[in-house]
Amino acid sequence: MTQARPSPIRPTDDTARAVARDLIAGARIAALGVVDPDTGAPHVTRIAFGRGDDGSLLTLISDLSAHAIRLKASPVCSLLIGEAPAKGDPLAFTRLTLAATAQVVPKEAATRAAWLSHHPKSQLYIDFADFNFVRFTPLSADLNGGFGKAYTLSADDLTP
Repeated sequence: MTQARPSPIRPTDDTARAVARDLIAGARIAALGVVDPDTGAPHVTRIAFGRGDDGSLLTLISDLSAHAIRLKASPVCSLLIGEAPAKGDPLAFTRLTLAATAQVVPKEAATRAAWLSHHPKSQLYIDFADFNFVRFTPLSADLNGGFGKAYTLSADDLTP
């Protein structure tokens, strides 16, 4: 008789929710995963990441970029948030993978101001015609808090 292995996923609790929310709140960059519509292959790139004035999850990207073109073809994407320090085992550090949908949103004054408060260097290009805000709407998330600390979170778990 084969013994069933216990699930490595822990029950989601308030601590896991708080850790995930803190990662999102503190992130200034993320890895964005999209699908290439021509090949079906994944494409991953680093993006600037932040929050809008309304708390939404945002990036500012050029319409000319490969990932923007791919997001327009298929808005389903993923974001990896959480950077490992230069020293130590990178697998021991907390990270959050979000499944999301992406949507281009208008450059409203409040969103622009919120973005610039965390990404002041983007002042150089924020007003270029090909740069737009993209809002990510979370669908679900996987939180890895280090070895033996894995959680599955809903979109609601990520809302403060």
